[in-house]
This record gives sequence, C-alpha cells and structure tokens, in this order.
Amino acid sequence: MALNSALEKQLRSAIKHFWTTRKSQAKKQGSRTGTRDAGSRTAVTGGRQMDGFVSLVREQLSKNGLPKAHVYCEKRIELPGWYRPEKKWDLLVVADGQLLAGIEFKSQVGSFGNNYNNRTEEAIGSATDIWAAYREGAFKPSARPWLGYMMLLEEAPGSTHPVKAQEPHFKVFPEFKSASYAKRYEILLTKLVRERLYDSACFLLSDPKRGLHGYYREPAPELSFEKFFTSLLARSISASKTKKSIST
Repeated sequence: MALNSALEKQLRSAIKHFWTTRKSQAKKQGSRTGTRDAGSRTAVTGGRQMDGFVSLVREQLSKNGLPKAHVYCEKRIELPGWYRPEKKWDLLVVADGQLLAGIEFKSQVGSFGNNYNNRTEEAIGSATDIWAAYREGAFKPSARPWLGYMMLLEEAPGSTHPVKAQEPHFKVFPEFKSASYAKRYEILLTKLVRERLYDSACFLLSDPKRGLHGYYREPAPELSFEKFFTSLLARSISASKTKKSIST
C-alpha cells in the first residue's frame, strides 16, 4: 500500500531536513573554535538530523487521536534497563503511567564498516535490555510495549557495493556472503523483527544530493515506512482507547 499524499510529503520533508541539517552543521562545525572534526563527524556531532522523522511520527499520532502530552521526544525519554540504570529513547509513548511504545531513530553516513557494527550492537543491546527489564516488572502495570527501529542509510558506492565477509575460522551464514552494508542492514532489521526484538522496523536509503529534494528509496517492502507507521499507530491508538474505555 502506498503512503497517502500528505504523509508522503511529510516523509520527504523529513528526508530534506536530515540532509539540510547535516549540510548546515558541517559548515558551522569549528567556525567558532577554528577546529573541525574529522570526516563526516562534522555533521554527526551537531545532532538533530533525525528530528524531522521524530516530529512526523509525533504529529501523525496526534492527528489520529493520541494526545501530544502522551508522546515524549525531547525530555523525559529515559526508561529503566536491566543491565544498566536507564537508557534514553528517541521517542516514547506513555499514557496514564503505562508504556505503550518506544522508538529509536538512527542514521549512518559514511564510515560504513565500523558504524555498521556499532549500530548492530546498539540495536540488539537496547532491545535485549528493555525486554529483560520488562520481564522483571520494570514497567508495571504496562502490557507488552511496542518497540520500533528506523534506520536511514546513505546510498553511496561504499554502502551498496558487495563487501567480503571475513572467515578466518568459520563460515558466515550464506545471506551475508558478498552482501553490501545496505544489504546487511536489511538482513539485520528483518531478523530483529522476525525474532521479535522489535515489533517493526523501517529502512530507508537516500543520498546527499537528491536527498535535499526529498529523495529516498525503500529497498525492502517488509521494512517500509508505511508498514512501520501503521503498526505503531494500531498499537498506540488501540492501547490508548482500551485504557480509556476501562477507566470510564
């Protein structure tokens, strides 16, 4: 199912915001101190690139009946963990003391090898930590919350060309052989959802030049923004309405 025109426009605006913000931060970085970070870190250290996606989700939840007061995306975004005291999530939905949803919004531009491994470990670790905390009753009286993960990856030769897997002692699983970093991300997110570490995931590709005009691509139908947002909306709205009907 294709996105409706209004939501499609908002998604493209979020893509534009991402690349515009990175470009602006790369120029400003070091202008006050005279020192610039190395490589693409000039943009990364500024943060805020994914704000367009966070705002999009928050606004759409509100338009579909969930009060904005229940959606946290700047302050009060910490959740207790089992292996650590707490972790900040990019967006939380909390209604009447119950955790309904948590989302991570991540991106990667350049440095594909090292950053891919870091993102993989973060995604698995965050989900493992929160589910252990849930198991131990950290979010009582919440029912099982909805977890989502969105990844925007730069579409570039370094991310889309095949990469040789290192196998000094044992063979990697077949799906990883000669898989590009984009394909590796697709495999990662698909497995995270199928293993139920996350309820839904979204994977977008975009490049700096066309991205300034809102260009993006969804390489895996199972990881489309439409599926991701529909899943979140269904969970958040239904849980909120159920809570209301019980309380009345």
